[in-house]
Amino acid sequence: MPQSYVYTSKIIKAGALIADTKTLLANWDLSRTVDENLDKFLSENIFGKASRSRVEDILAIFRQRYLMEAPVTKALVTLVNHRLRAEVLNCILYFHATQSDRLLHDVVTDLLADLYHLGRQDISVNDVKNWISKQIAEGKTSGAWSDSTITRCAREILSTLRDFGILKGAVKKHLAPVYLPVEAFAYIALYLKQHQPSGEKLINASEWQLFFLSTKAVERFFMEAHQHGLLEYRAAGSIIRIDFPTESIAEYAHVIAS
Repeated sequence: MPQSYVYTSKIIKAGALIADTKTLLANWDLSRTVDENLDKFLSENIFGKASRSRVEDILAIFRQRYLMEAPVTKALVTLVNHRLRAEVLNCILYFHATQSDRLLHDVVTDLLADLYHLGRQDISVNDVKNWISKQIAEGKTSGAWSDSTITRCAREILSTLRDFGILKGAVKKHLAPVYLPVEAFAYIALYLKQHQPSGEKLINASEWQLFFLSTKAVERFFMEAHQHGLLEYRAAGSIIRIDFPTESIAEYAHVIAS
């Protein structure tokens, strides 16, 4: 789960970057260090961007989202190389993106999830702007933000969530049930289990609000994942046991991709 509680405006330079991320992962050399790979990508300009500074921005975001944990990087490279279905991979990339950006994460879990469970469908830039302004007033940023910065952040957050499939709509964004493939659910469940081994707490983890899932929905997902052989799920009253074929997220990527 995101560790920093000071919000930043870095989403302005980020976005979903789904296509660029897949390009990077497809060209990633696991025999090289992170810095060696990034230096290679920068010199070769594999994105075909006109601006070197834009490439540097993308690589910085990529590092924050997907390179801070070596097993995660290895897992994502495996998933891309095995040509995992886009809808599965995109949910996994979205999850990791939220873990590296507290603002993006909390807009979903604190604002959008509440609206979703209240039955609200439409979501506007002003909704997000008002939420961000409240956080700034509560001292959750390093300083004051201009109205322009708040607006740009709000717009980029909505566009990013649309690209990741969390919101719908090209111009006017709206909330709708998120399609979370069981393979993506199982991957995220193992990642969360590594940080919280309790079965009961895993089912009730707040991170499931990134996909607007109720506790009952999470339980159904675990049963479905069990039926698909992705994990073993046993529940007897308040005793819940969840076991995976491996505790390594890098090794589990092969299970997901098979």
